[in-house]
Amino acid sequence: MRNNLFKNREDACNQLSNILPLNQMQQESWIVIATSSGGVPIAFNLANKLNAKFDFIFTQKIDASKNDECEIAIITETQEIIIHEELMKVFNIKLDNIYNEAKIKYNTDIKKYIKEYRDNKEIINMRNKNVLLVDEGLNTGLTMMACIKSAISCGAKSVAVAVPVLPKVTIADIESIADDLYYVKAPAHFVAIDFYYDELELIELERIKNIIKRDE
Repeated sequence: MRNNLFKNREDACNQLSNILPLNQMQQESWIVIATSSGGVPIAFNLANKLNAKFDFIFTQKIDASKNDECEIAIITETQEIIIHEELMKVFNIKLDNIYNEAKIKYNTDIKKYIKEYRDNKEIINMRNKNVLLVDEGLNTGLTMMACIKSAISCGAKSVAVAVPVLPKVTIADIESIADDLYYVKAPAHFVAIDFYYDELELIELERIKNIIKRDE
């Protein structure tokens, strides 16, 4: 029998809030960044709880040429790339091909999103700031790893990750480069993010645009 962890994103945010040391965090200045469109409502609510600035980081995935459901790599708007090396070997994909595809994704997709949804403005300044990266859940952790790398390259003072659910096997990877990791549940036999929610409404990028403008 299926026993979902969360009714919706609001419920997930409430449960995640109980895990986060909000009282302690409120004593410092934070920037909260959503790492996917689905993570926007949760990240925005947490930003309000922390009286923090909110933003969204644009990313694009690079798929295996023979399987468009399989992420080989992720590129972020700061042009940081994380590659799943084991899958790269399995699909016999050359490193140069991944970098070339990442460059195309950045120039065609990410630049378009930045122009359309942030009026060509760069992502919020993270230098010497405490950054909290938030998503509705992680499947492989590849996108979050790339976003952590972006925050570090942007000079963040500290980088914490908060997600309602993630695969147990990804914990070590996230903890190896993030200062803190907060989560509600980490199943050993992970299915998919939507499996753990009763309801996951589609978050349009237009909603992200409105939230970003509201928070300026």
